[in-house]
Amino acid sequence: MQGNWPAASNKPAGNEKVLKKSEGISINNFTLLKMIGEGAYAKVYLVRKLDNQKVYALKILKKKKIQELGQQHRVILEKDILANIESHPFIIKLHYSFQNDTKLFFALDFCPGGELFSILSRKHKFDEEQCRFYAAQIVLAIEHLHKHNIIYRDLKPENVILDKEGYIRISDFGLSKDNIEDQTAFSVCGTPEYLAPEILNNSGHGKPVDWWALGNLIYEMLTGLPPFYVENNREELFKKIKYTEITIPSYFSKACKDLLTRLFLKNPYQRLGSNGAEEIKDHPWFTDVDWDKMLQKKYNAPFVPKLKNEIDVSNFDDYFVHQPLNESYQDNQIYHEFSNFSFVNSLKEQNQNKMDLE
Repeated sequence: MQGNWPAASNKPAGNEKVLKKSEGISINNFTLLKMIGEGAYAKVYLVRKLDNQKVYALKILKKKKIQELGQQHRVILEKDILANIESHPFIIKLHYSFQNDTKLFFALDFCPGGELFSILSRKHKFDEEQCRFYAAQIVLAIEHLHKHNIIYRDLKPENVILDKEGYIRISDFGLSKDNIEDQTAFSVCGTPEYLAPEILNNSGHGKPVDWWALGNLIYEMLTGLPPFYVENNREELFKKIKYTEITIPSYFSKACKDLLTRLFLKNPYQRLGSNGAEEIKDHPWFTDVDWDKMLQKKYNAPFVPKLKNEIDVSNFDDYFVHQPLNESYQDNQIYHEFSNFSFVNSLKEQNQNKMDLE
């Protein structure tokens, strides 16, 4: 029905369907540069927008796959959260969302530092200072989400990406839940090693699940593995999460041990952070963090990606980067339109243009 999306070119493909002129955006507005990631039903490409020459990460989702998995509501919710959340330095920004007959598209910030997972894999583990730098930003990002009654539910190294300055953004809101004020969510979703006990017990969960996940991430950054890691045995993993206390290495500082002990309380109402992010920000392990300074990105990052140019993808997995640029739009079926999906973040674009001129 439709042809292939051409590789890097200054000419629009000319064969993509623009749903409405008023939307003003389609795949024709972008040129494909490199593949930088792939998930269960999405691929991510580095692209350049033809009119302003800016680069973005373009997340492409197949409607067929989304419908087969019954994930339509999650995709729309992800778009709604990203489109409506107030801008935050440590949360990925959505600039555009649009669709054609067979695909959905999210144009997001391109963060050239790659995934925290990749950096951790190379270094095996971080010292407490580097760990605290990333953890503090995650606390601020989650605090922002919680203030808007959003639980993230998918915190893990793969979903924490680094910008050109070495600061983090949390990305991928496909499992997030909005309108959460108490323990009112019941979906069992997330990365198995990071699931909180109350999710596994199906007893209702809320904002404290994100603080449990923060404890997991801090532990993994300091040791190289999640605290309840079990290889190829999900039943045993879930038993450990629900019933076993974590073993904290002796080389962790006293303050770090205390922080993790309190983040890993099985009872979500007793868990540190259950009464708000200030509980975590006031903990002794974060004593040396100036939260306003962190929010303004005035610290020297422990790792700043070395970049040759704005389209440098050296911090992404070679497997993806070397994939051929042959994203196909051939399909024998036209899938239904996802209503209220298209979005243009014009205010953010104007603000960004203003910043670029200053």
